[in-house]
Amino acid sequence: MIFSFDAYVTAALFDRAGRAGFALGDGTVRFEAEGGFVTVEAHGGAQGASLGGAALAACVHPSGRGLVTGGDDGRVVWSRLEGDELVATLLAEVKGKWIEHVAASPASGLIAFTAGKEVHVLDAADPGFRRVYAHEKTVSAVAFDPKGKRLAAAGYGGVSLWWGRIADQKPTVMKWAGSHVGLAYSPDGKFLVSAMQENQLHGWRLSDGKDMRMGGYPAKIKSMAFLDKGALLATAGANGAVIWPFAGANGPMGKEAAEIGFSRDSLVVQVAGVDALPVAIAGQDNGRIWACHLRSGRIETLKAEKGAAISSLSVNADGTRLAWGDESGEAGVLAVPDISTRNF
Repeated sequence: MIFSFDAYVTAALFDRAGRAGFALGDGTVRFEAEGGFVTVEAHGGAQGASLGGAALAACVHPSGRGLVTGGDDGRVVWSRLEGDELVATLLAEVKGKWIEHVAASPASGLIAFTAGKEVHVLDAADPGFRRVYAHEKTVSAVAFDPKGKRLAAAGYGGVSLWWGRIADQKPTVMKWAGSHVGLAYSPDGKFLVSAMQENQLHGWRLSDGKDMRMGGYPAKIKSMAFLDKGALLATAGANGAVIWPFAGANGPMGKEAAEIGFSRDSLVVQVAGVDALPVAIAGQDNGRIWACHLRSGRIETLKAEKGAAISSLSVNADGTRLAWGDESGEAGVLAVPDISTRNF
């Protein structure tokens, strides 16, 4: 299934029911439906550029129903289908700010979003709950740990760790020089990895704060995904997908990364992973998408047509479907073959 949205695809995601949703640069959220898609007017951009309202970030709601988006209109909106009805609920608004990063935890029910130098935390089950954590620098990424109790906020000079429900606290700061722009917790909660503006990763083992330097990238790392029950981390930022080993107590420390699917004339700009399997999926800056089984090394092309750079990738819970979007507004949902047993 292919869609032409005519707006930058900020995020392509699957909700708990397995329905694909797309957050777009025109302020809308589109959900796949029989014969096409349905549209939720989440942010103001859909009514005209003068109103602002591009969707800048998105995540799945803690309930698993629909998407939470942040916009350049300062709004955080929960868009979903309730039966046959399209619903958009305003969760929060910070006037005059861009909501550039959002995260949610199904384990705790918490939702976090950034507004300049602040991180705001909401509780999906309690409309009156609100926490605001101030930082010295602009916050450029947020992520919850697997239990949803601790929140990481990235910025210049390191990452701040907050307890998501405590009002008055001082954060634990994981320091490392440079600008941190992306975050990923390992599924077991033992490691935290940051993508940096300086074309490298930096990580920490959280039990003792030990640093992990993970460099050698030719380009900015726009995407990271854990897979294979957390044993592997796939990243973008190179001519192929870069795979780091995370099994064991030391994670990637003292180990080398592998690069798969190398291409001389393109870069991998987005990655996704199948949680339970050693399957990595990569989207390139030439619009192509492929999947690789990392045990066998088998690679299957999922989208051969060239186009604009892939801007978002996501796989459903069992790894059988892929949602994708690109910078020009093309998007789609593809079947992911079982490449572990496929003969070539």
